[in-house]
Amino acid sequence: MRTPSTGPLLYLDVDGPLNPYAAEGGRPDGYTTLRVPPVGLATGPLRVWLDPAHGPALLALGYELWWATTWMAEANTWIGPVLGLPPLPYVDFTDVLFGHGPDLVHWKTRTLVAHAAGRPFAWVDDEQSAADTDYVAAHHAGPALLHHVDPRAGLRERDFAALAAFAGGR
Repeated sequence: MRTPSTGPLLYLDVDGPLNPYAAEGGRPDGYTTLRVPPVGLATGPLRVWLDPAHGPALLALGYELWWATTWMAEANTWIGPVLGLPPLPYVDFTDVLFGHGPDLVHWKTRTLVAHAAGRPFAWVDDEQSAADTDYVAAHHAGPALLHHVDPRAGLRERDFAALAAFAGGR
């Protein structure tokens, strides 16, 4: 059973930050390859690159971790165990999955702001834009960090440093 927390939330996307799917030159050093049978919208097996060192590094940040990914509950089946993460709660995007509005706000953004309900949060993803930053600033009362991760590189030391600084400086 999870204990409710008043600490900052960390919303984690999988593809891009944890799985650098756009990496050039093949699997990055330190990563392992996972072959996942078709899940959700996938039509064939998925190749996923994961760095097992990311799990302990994420846990050490002091956030309440949540999956914020199209993988939703499947992230606990496929991604978490490779990273050494315990089962994490996930944000349910079923009603908004891939929906696009005229304002260029990412389809995850409104749901994450509503889910955070004013609590401090960081969101690690490879698809945020200035429209998302503006939306969060206008609709979220607490501190927020929208941290963009390059899908060619995945999470790096500088990303963990930025997340640690945000958690420590609220």
